[in-house]
Amino acid sequence: MLKTNRSELGIMKIADEVLAMVAGIATLEVEGVAAMSGGLAGGIAEMLGRKNLAKGIKLEESGQGLKIEVNIIVEFAVNIPRLTGEVQQQVCERVERITGARVAVVNVNIESLHLPEAEGESSEKQ
Repeated sequence: MLKTNRSELGIMKIADEVLAMVAGIATLEVEGVAAMSGGLAGGIAEMLGRKNLAKGIKLEESGQGLKIEVNIIVEFAVNIPRLTGEVQQQVCERVERITGARVAVVNVNIESLHLPEAEGESSEKQ
C-alpha cells in the first residue's frame, strides 16, 4: 500500500516503509519507551535498533484513515496508561503532519519490560 496524494502539479506517493519509519521515530521519542519490538517470536521479544524501526510498526488502511499498530518494550516502573497515551498522540500528530496521511487509530502493544541491569542478568524481561 502506498499513500498517494494528487494535486494539479502531479502525484506524490509515500511508501509504507516511510510511514512506518515516521511512526517508529515518533514512538522512540516518548520518554519511557525502551525500544521497538519486532514481535514475539518463540516467546522472545526482539529489540530493534533505529535501522529496523519499521519492523515494530504495522499499517493498515481503512475508509477512515490509517490504522497503526506499534509494538514496544517499555522501561520498568513507567506509568503504562500515560505512556501509551503519549505514544498514540505523538504517532498520530507526527504521521499526519509529515506525510499528510489521515490517522484513524493508533494501537500500542506492550510486549516486554526493560529492567535495569542486575549483576550479570539480561536487561530484558518477559
